[in-house]
Amino acid sequence: MAATASNMMPLGTLAPDFTLLDTISGEHKTLSSLKGEQGTIVMFICNHCPYVIHIKDPLCETARQYAQLGINTIAISANDIENYPQDAPDRMQALMAEWGNPFAAYCYDATQEVAKAYQAACTPDIYLFDKDLVCVYRGRLDGATPKNNVPLTGEDLRYALDALLLGKPIIEQQIPSIGCNIKWKS
Repeated sequence: MAATASNMMPLGTLAPDFTLLDTISGEHKTLSSLKGEQGTIVMFICNHCPYVIHIKDPLCETARQYAQLGINTIAISANDIENYPQDAPDRMQALMAEWGNPFAAYCYDATQEVAKAYQAACTPDIYLFDKDLVCVYRGRLDGATPKNNVPLTGEDLRYALDALLLGKPIIEQQIPSIGCNIKWKS
């Protein structure tokens, strides 16, 4: 379990557009069709990553809570499914059913071009965009990782979400997410 840090897309970057297969609905969805009225979380996750599994509960709870406030969460997996078949679209769909479908979509980035456009490096890699799809936060959910015994709170992302909703400045000192590297195709 090698730890990889986020690349930290520059604040102010416009969210790269995409059209991807949503494994929950089985339909192709665009960023504009999935974005939230008040903001949008785009995050790169995968089914088998111990870092994602570790933060699953607060991640799902945050997505559900803020969806009620106009912020949609879009999860994307870009892993190479030839070498990591546990991350294939049918398994993504099954995992979301198990988790109670907490996100607006769980999309599969078969070409990995979307992950590259977002400068994603790890799972989880979390980005928050305002209502105009401008990046206002990128980084971690909180300080917890599978082996560090830090309590799971979701506080870093929640602070950014609350500040966005209140129209307050979001702290510029943001801490990268840490997780498994995206499994790039060779």
